[in-house]
Order: sequence, then C-alpha cells, then structure tokens
Amino acid sequence: MSRRSAHPALVALGAAGAVGVACAVWGIGIERYLFTVREATAAALPPRSAPLRVLHISDAHMAPWQHRKQDWLASLAELEPDLIINTGDNLGHQDGLIGVRRAFEPFAGIPGVFVHGSNDVHGPTPRNPLRYLVAPSRRNEKAQPLDTAALNRFLEKEIGWTQINNTAASVQAGDRRIDLFGVSDAHREWDDLDALPGAIARLGERDASTPLLGVTHAPYQRVLNRFTDLGAQAIFGGHTHGGQVCLPFYGTLVANCDIPLKQAKGLSTWAHDGRSIPLNVSAGIGHSIYAPVRFACRPEATLLTLTARDTPA
Repeated sequence: MSRRSAHPALVALGAAGAVGVACAVWGIGIERYLFTVREATAAALPPRSAPLRVLHISDAHMAPWQHRKQDWLASLAELEPDLIINTGDNLGHQDGLIGVRRAFEPFAGIPGVFVHGSNDVHGPTPRNPLRYLVAPSRRNEKAQPLDTAALNRFLEKEIGWTQINNTAASVQAGDRRIDLFGVSDAHREWDDLDALPGAIARLGERDASTPLLGVTHAPYQRVLNRFTDLGAQAIFGGHTHGGQVCLPFYGTLVANCDIPLKQAKGLSTWAHDGRSIPLNVSAGIGHSIYAPVRFACRPEATLLTLTARDTPA
C-alpha cells in the first residue's frame, strides 16, 4: 500500500517557513555582525585640491554590552583618515556612553565633527518593527532621556571633535582648513536651516581652495536642497540604516524619510537648482536594541576620498 504524498499547500508552507527561519537566523545572528568598511571616491573639492580622506560613521546605537561593535569601531582609527564625520544616533541605551567611550577613544587627535540624531537625546523604546515598513517612525513621548551633555563632553573635550548642530565651524586637518556646516535631527524637526547662512558667514573669508561640506543626520530633501543652495561641495547623512532589512537584487524598501529609496544608502549625486554634488548616506553601524536585525544591508562605515573637480562648481 503506497503512502499518500503530502498536500502541495503544506509542502509550500513548510518551505516558506524554513526560508523564513533561515533569513531570521542570518539577519539576527550573522549579518548584523558583518561590519564593513565601504570605500568610495568622489570628485567634490575645488580644482587642484589635494585629496581628503573622510571617515563617515553613523548610527552606532550603542549599548554597553556590544563589544564586537566597539572593537570594530576602535579599529577604524588604523585607517588614519584626515577627517571624521559622525552623523549621529551614537547612543542606543541609557548606559550607551560606556560603549561609545570604548569605541571612539582611539580617534582622539583625529579632527572630526558631529551632529545629533534623536537617539543622542532620547533612548529607544519597544515598538512593532513592522510599523517601520508602513510609515516613518514617530517620537515616543515616554522615551527615556539620555545624557546628551555627557556625550557632548566626551566627543568635544576628550576626543576633540566639533559639534555643528545648526551651525558651522572650521576645523584644521594638518595644515589644511576645512569648513563644515550641519543641522540637528531633521526627522524630529530640530533642524534650523535659517541659522546656517549667518553661521557660515561668521567663519570669515574662505580661500577658494577651502572645502565646504554639509552634515545632517536625517537626509530629508528640504535639507539636501538647502545645503546645495548654500554651496556645500559634498553632503553626508545617516538615519536611514540603508533600509536595514532589504530585498536581495531589489534593495531598500524604506528610508524613514523622504529621500528617494535609490539614494537611501551609499554614494550618489544630489541635484538641485542646476547644481549636482556628491551625497553619501551611511547605512549605519547599528540598530535599535528592540530590532536586532540586518538583512541584505550590512552594517558599515565609509572611507570616502574626496578629490578635486576638473572645473569649479
């Protein structure tokens, strides 16, 4: 007597379940630890400028127990960049500064700037991660306040980086002046774009060879357009996590802001009102402790070499 074969629907359901389990194991147990340095080059600087090697780090969302992430970040100091740009969301836990210290202390002495993301101010809260696929995240009024002042003291006083939330600054990289301006988290509407023209003017007269770079946590189009109008020669952003959970051979599903999905991670060109400039959006290093997964979107930092343009912008 022959054994009856399984119903095709049950076979399909079982196969789908197996694939789902495999994807979960990969995204939760493996890929989120596959830290990657993405290297890229963009022609952005004034003609005849020397190359500028920028280490772009973003969205560490650090918790104190995340030692693999901390060790990897600390190792990036060996790249010896000319400049570090940190686009925020450094903290992911009320004691996250413990891990940030361990990760960033080797960067002391390397010039750098930073802006805030919301998770430099408010801690993460439990939420259904599927809601992220439906609409941009909203602020939870019950979120625990974080010690932003302590984070700022560490980054500014101990590491030597410059905060550029809604302001501009000049930093010295060797014998080279670099001008930068930035805004606080546009996702929370903490950006003050109207403050930037005056802040840039207060930097004083700029030599034609002085780079001018724009820095934002959340790369909303209103921010990117205004940065372009203000003469930024390149823009750096984070926030999107590159989608965090992506589809192989398709890419990013959501960006958590209004940037086009095809520009939600990596190096692209932002065009506005007749100008086109390099835009680097970091896929970020971490994730919320309540959504510990990455799929088809490895955690990353970027080593971006800015080179001279052939012609003025």
